[in-house]
Amino acid sequence: MSKINAICVYCGSSPGTDPAFIDAARSLGKILAENGVRLVYGGGSIGLMGALASAAIEHGGEVTGIIPEFLTMKERPRRLARELIITPDMHERKWKMFELADAFVTLPGGVGTLEEVVEQLTWLQLGRHRKPVLLANINGFWDPLIEIIDHMRALGFIHSERQFNYLVADRIEDVMPKLAAYWAAVQPELTAQEKEVIERL
Repeated sequence: MSKINAICVYCGSSPGTDPAFIDAARSLGKILAENGVRLVYGGGSIGLMGALASAAIEHGGEVTGIIPEFLTMKERPRRLARELIITPDMHERKWKMFELADAFVTLPGGVGTLEEVVEQLTWLQLGRHRKPVLLANINGFWDPLIEIIDHMRALGFIHSERQFNYLVADRIEDVMPKLAAYWAAVQPELTAQEKEVIERL
């Protein structure tokens, strides 16, 4: 794979108290659509999930929602998504999201969002994938997570042979350039045409 074709976005099914969170979700959905990148997300139509998917669809983007059956009543899956996948449980949902995505971006969210991104960081640390994992650190939302990872590293719980790198973007406009730069670094054999596509991102 030489290009990011689909991005899994983890985010809350609530809007949060800071209007910047909804604005960030809408901006990211628009950016993905404009760059021809498929959105893979949790399938809901409310909160940040709903704002993200609505913006992607409104700007002509491709959207795949993945939701476990037991959440279909609570989070009201977005039926306008180009593709809606209903899984029997959370485990299959997360695995399907992983399979379909070339990269992972995490907007603000709750415990479920935290669990999803930490799982990807764990798999990255264990060498199970090389897909980029990015924290969209809107108004410093993910600062506590960044601090605890640094704390664990400083106290020897993230060992040198198990180091892992994740990306942080304080502004939504920086998300795609950072992901593109990551792929350029891990795939130096890209053709000139593919590099041109990445530079445009």
